Amino acid sequence: MLYQVSRASKYFGADAVFEDVNFEIKGTEKIAIVGRNGCGKTTFLRCMCGEDSFDRGTVSCQNGTTIGYLAQKVLEHDDWTVRQELMTIYSRIFDLQKRMQELEEKMTLEVTDKILAQYSDLQEQFERSGGYSWESEMKTVFTRFGFGDEDLDRPIGEFSGGQKTRIAFVRLLLSKPDILLLDEPTNHLDLDAIEWLEGYVKNYPKAVVAVSHDRMFLDRIADCVYDMEYGKMKKYAGNYSSYTVQKKNDLERLQQAYNRQQKDIGRLQMLIEKFRYKKNKAAFAQSKIKYLDRMEKIELEKADDKTFHARFTPAIKGGERVLDVEKLQIGYDSVLCEVTMSMRRGDRTAVIGPNGTGKSTFVKTLMGLTGKKGGSFLFGHQIEPGYFDQQLAQFSSGKTVLEEIWDENPELDRTAIRGVLGQFLFSADDVFKTVDVLSGGEKVRLSLAKLLLKHSNLLILDEPTNHLDIPGKEALEESLKDYTGTLLFVSHDRYFIRQLATSLLVLSDGGAEFLPMTYAEYMEKTEARQAVENRSRQNEKAQAQSRNRQLSPEALRRQIARLEEQITAKETELEEKRNLRFEPEYYHDFQKMNELDETIDVLENEIASLMNQWEELSEN
Repeated sequence: MLYQVSRASKYFGADAVFEDVNFEIKGTEKIAIVGRNGCGKTTFLRCMCGEDSFDRGTVSCQNGTTIGYLAQKVLEHDDWTVRQELMTIYSRIFDLQKRMQELEEKMTLEVTDKILAQYSDLQEQFERSGGYSWESEMKTVFTRFGFGDEDLDRPIGEFSGGQKTRIAFVRLLLSKPDILLLDEPTNHLDLDAIEWLEGYVKNYPKAVVAVSHDRMFLDRIADCVYDMEYGKMKKYAGNYSSYTVQKKNDLERLQQAYNRQQKDIGRLQMLIEKFRYKKNKAAFAQSKIKYLDRMEKIELEKADDKTFHARFTPAIKGGERVLDVEKLQIGYDSVLCEVTMSMRRGDRTAVIGPNGTGKSTFVKTLMGLTGKKGGSFLFGHQIEPGYFDQQLAQFSSGKTVLEEIWDENPELDRTAIRGVLGQFLFSADDVFKTVDVLSGGEKVRLSLAKLLLKHSNLLILDEPTNHLDIPGKEALEESLKDYTGTLLFVSHDRYFIRQLATSLLVLSDGGAEFLPMTYAEYMEKTEARQAVENRSRQNEKAQAQSRNRQLSPEALRRQIARLEEQITAKETELEEKRNLRFEPEYYHDFQKMNELDETIDVLENEIASLMNQWEELSEN
């Protein structure tokens, strides 16, 4: 057993966050912890890593086990570059390298069996620790989180708070603790990064505990799921989908057993009442009373199934043609991409793509919140769009929840307003809370309540599932499945997209493609294309290795040396071009800067190609 918690409890004042929970990690298990917002998942992780502590319980952990957690403050040196910060992880590798160099110097003077044995041992440790691959791994993980290679040499203080968090996440992954604790790891990552992270976590050679509301992420990485509810934890084998089926079946079986027992209890009580006062049956009645007292009563588990139930309904049907977009150029200082697409009544289009490609900018342009750079778009006859903005949904206000809705809908009476708020779980005194004290999820629900009252026939939603827990996401999915209008939405939640989208608008760097297919069909085609590309790359590599094997050792050495010279020259040229970005001649001239960026991209691709050739030759 790598790690075990027995009968652990945590209290805030007199209130229990969780009580008498049992939790264990074996080997390289990938474990998910799920539950509603505020149920104590993050508190449990903080207790595991030592940032907080259990108030009661027993913790057992194998000696030397390291636990890694993304703490609030982990990057202490703002004046350090990212490279300096990340290289602190590899101190053991650098120490081994230094000791190997010392032995190499000794071997120039004398070579003994003892020195050779020491050197062989160090070399084995060096290789096992990733001594030959640490730099490429560092760059791979770093760039997967949306950074460029050049960002490695920027001071940490130059990055935003969100970027610093991502850098800290990179550092955590590269440090490879024995138990990796991840709290909402997919937040603020685009689809490509999430899919890469899935593969990384699934193949992580040690244990992982993840708290997440991303159902597809949990489906793909989890070996088992701990369900946290009403301060208790229960373990289920399998991934998230398996857990939902098991939990539903468990609750149904428990309900059936409870019903049978209650029926049996009722029958016995009736017999007791019938015979307890009859002299010749009193002993029989007493035996049944004792039987009932000894019976282990089945108690129904409390299931926190409270969620909102909303019905979005269009006030008018609207025309068949809902939206036509023709060569619409979107962006701010420059054009991010050009979009051509059309939507008809009842369509459900998901806008997907990496961060920074213009997804939110596209919907803001449609809503007139930012200007277009070119092209056109036209809403159809009697189309009335309703808009949900992920950022505006986190608004602040001194108004109460009731006032916030009523001020925008003065024609409704108090009963109608409270009825709508009740659909979104604002009941009793909740309606008198001020907006400022609401959680992120509560603010989203309030914004959705406002949207529902508009009765729009076209809903344009920008990341509507952000800040919602899994029951909230599922409730929104069900509400939108029943919606008879048209839906255009931006989302990184693949499960949400898969449930709703009938077509996709895929934005990429400088491009946009409208695809009349579901997300499942899109993923199937993408995976098939990637498989073909991988086979093609493998064939090319095999052919190159075959050609290289035909070279004489001397010719091979000369070719490697020539490639190294070319790489060095290209890297020098690249550094010179990057330095030009800081020259007034370029940063004051938008066109020149664009041309410079294109030149830099070309150089980076050329270097990558040369490096691939160098690696292929070096393997021979």
